[in-house]
Amino acid sequence: MSTMRRVKRQEEGFGAAPPRPRPRREAGALPADERLAFTPDEMLAFMDFLEEIEAEGESVLPLFTPDPYLSMSLFLMRNHLEGKLTTLSSLAAASGAPYATAMRRIADMTERGLIDQRPRSASGKTFSLHPSPALIEAFADYAHRIKLSIGRALGLAAKGGVADYYFGGTYLRAQVIPMPAASTEPLGISGPLRILVHADPTFMAMDSLKRQFEQLLGVSIRNRALSIDRLRLEALANAERASSAYDIIAVDLPWIGEFAEKGVLAPLEDCVAREDFHLGDFHQAGWHGCLHRGKPYGMPIQTTPELLFYRRDLFDEAGLEAPRTTVDLLAAARALHRPARNLRGIAWNGARGTPLGHTFIFAMADFGQPVVNLRPRGDGFDPFDLTGERLRPMIDSEGGRRAADFLMELLDVSAPGVLTMSWFERVKAYASGEVAMAYGYSLLAPYFELDPASPAHGTTEYVPHPGAPGRRPIAPVGGYVLGIPANLSQERRLATENAVRLLTSAEACKLYITNGSRVCPRYSVCADPDVRGLSPIVGVVDDMARAGALQLWPRPPAPEFAEITAILGEEIHDMLCRRKTPAAALEDAQARADALMRAAGRY
Repeated sequence: MSTMRRVKRQEEGFGAAPPRPRPRREAGALPADERLAFTPDEMLAFMDFLEEIEAEGESVLPLFTPDPYLSMSLFLMRNHLEGKLTTLSSLAAASGAPYATAMRRIADMTERGLIDQRPRSASGKTFSLHPSPALIEAFADYAHRIKLSIGRALGLAAKGGVADYYFGGTYLRAQVIPMPAASTEPLGISGPLRILVHADPTFMAMDSLKRQFEQLLGVSIRNRALSIDRLRLEALANAERASSAYDIIAVDLPWIGEFAEKGVLAPLEDCVAREDFHLGDFHQAGWHGCLHRGKPYGMPIQTTPELLFYRRDLFDEAGLEAPRTTVDLLAAARALHRPARNLRGIAWNGARGTPLGHTFIFAMADFGQPVVNLRPRGDGFDPFDLTGERLRPMIDSEGGRRAADFLMELLDVSAPGVLTMSWFERVKAYASGEVAMAYGYSLLAPYFELDPASPAHGTTEYVPHPGAPGRRPIAPVGGYVLGIPANLSQERRLATENAVRLLTSAEACKLYITNGSRVCPRYSVCADPDVRGLSPIVGVVDDMARAGALQLWPRPPAPEFAEITAILGEEIHDMLCRRKTPAAALEDAQARADALMRAAGRY
């Protein structure tokens, strides 16, 4: 764009009619069928892209003049998405223009209805600035136009002309991902590569491929698989050793904060920078789960949300639609709860301790309440601001009370023995046809997807957790990353980083899926036609990731997350067994969690 044209556009104001006609579409909002909602993370990636374009233009193009209207719009939108305060002075500084010019531009945007002012004090003398609904709408249209244009240019346009891809995702590396290639040089370490993992289908698939990975890496491999609680305790015990007994440890996402602060894991930012990982290829929720205070402490090997599995055949027979709200879920469970036919409504994690603790935390999230006092961000919460009052437990709250009441009602239409069920038992009950629905992680879908004898085989559909009426359904994200122990000897460190790179690569992820796993942390692998043809859940989870349904905040990486979960699993179990009233269970859980956090010096 020439300098004169840019100056003219600045004088007309951001959002004014474009200086030349658009050949493909009249100016105005995109058609409804082409306006796919950006997730907050995707919109932030788009704004990063715009700012980089401006910075490069200013750096290398003669007479290039940055647009203060665009700069201020970006600043307003970014702070809006991140829940940060915008003041008059901060917005003027963000414009990049002289102060007097910036103030005129701000006044112009306010007069045009693009900036809203909200009082910050009772007197109204101070106020904050916010993008108006008109600016948000215009910016969303602009983002979609640019995304569509880039998608067309890169050959990613699909589904009736919509560029149906995640902005910033790595889709062009391969349409069909090849098998992993053997390293030209072995890892060069003595003895086996020692890996501590979780006993789940993805790591079982990895173990079944051990000989192939040994050939690829040029070293023998020794896997040790443990249950979730034993895995955490073994990782903590390993950190106390003078030298690590493992080269690689599988880490559940909410442990990242604890393991980073306790020195269990080594940060991997140097490895990420040196090896040029394609970070944009990872589902955003999975990659963000690796981070503590901005540093990565692992690489995603599985991103697995907890979903609602339901029997489409039974729902059709009863004339029911897929549940979208907690009210729908209870109604469907009651309609399908038929003990005389040996069919119950639903199965879920009810076992005392960690399993039930997760169930309650997710139920709170369904009612819009995080387990700790996270800062609101967009239509969710910020899982990374974990200091001071943000770590205060929010168990005895309105959301906690509604979650408790919901589980008490759900108990009446649940499988027999639900209060002893954990991760595998609930899915086993679903796979055997004992229940019409089950909450379950996507990684457990092989238990019925790969069993033709299961009544759920070929009849299962998947939706996010139904939320309270008026709330958007979400899929609480779980999964594991591969991390490197902080006490691993330096002579093994570089070789281990190379092994982590291979074991979390797109090629390896595809190999896990083709050998029985049903989870994938990468957009490119989910887009592979070979992979999508294996299971409907792969495409479903990828669609949820692009739509922003996968959310990390229900399981924030608070350093005491595991202990809070265990407390809830004990107190809520007493409630469901009717040894305590809901009010007493919540009060006691809150008191215990508060005492835990105070003892840790969190606030």
